[in-house]
Formats: sequence, C-alpha cells, structure tokens
Amino acid sequence: MTFIAEASATSTAAPAAFFVKWADMATWPEWNQDTEWVILDGKFEQGATGTLKPKGGPKTKFVVTKLTDTEFVDSSKLIGARLIFAHTVVTDGERTTVTVRVSMEGPLRGLWNRIMGKDLAASLQRDVDALVAAAEAVLV
Repeated sequence: MTFIAEASATSTAAPAAFFVKWADMATWPEWNQDTEWVILDGKFEQGATGTLKPKGGPKTKFVVTKLTDTEFVDSSKLIGARLIFAHTVVTDGERTTVTVRVSMEGPLRGLWNRIMGKDLAASLQRDVDALVAAAEAVLV
C-alpha cells in the first residue's frame, strides 16, 4: 500500500453530520472541488457501489468497503490499482475531528501515484475544510 496524503480538521458539528454529507453523494461537488459528479447505486451502506467523475479525469466505479458509526471507506477502481479514501470521525462530546487518509494499492499504484498523487495531496486539506463547513450547516 502507498500512502498519498492525510488531512484533518476539528468541528463543532456532530459526527452524524459528516455521515449525512458523505451519504448525500450528489452534493459532493459542493465541498470537493476535484469532483464533477457522483452517483450512488442504492443506499449508503457497506458494499454499496457507484460511479464518480473527477474533474479532468475519466469516470470510475467505486465501492463502499467499510461503513461504521465512526468510519467510511471507499475504494475506486483504476487500471491495475485501487484508490482508497478512509474517512474517520472522533468526538470528545463537544468537538469532532474528521480525518481523511488517501492511499493506493495494487501493482500499478506507483504509476497512478505519479499521475495523480501530487494533485490529490495538494487538494485534500482544502476539501476537508470545505466538508467541515458543509457538515456544520447540517441540522442533526
């Protein structure tokens, strides 16, 4: 596995607010500037599949590989690799810390990391900060 980047932010939003935003995939482009559109096939649950279109890139299939009350992991198919986004929330009861960690696995992960790794790393903190703002606007 190849680590690409990690970003965190602290928020006044409840953990559930982040899951509301993650589950509403059609609105991802509002807080993720690198995403053109996302379609989820069915309910937001472990094993769910969908398609996303990154700006400037080809559409790709993804699967929700893990979904708990503190973690959401999705994996996108690339030729010879998988791009993995692991999203976690931790709360102390008053504040929530959200962390997103991006990694790749598969035999062509090195090639894909050279193609897109730098851009993913450069935009991750901005997207996490925008996610926090979006989550803080959610009433749960």
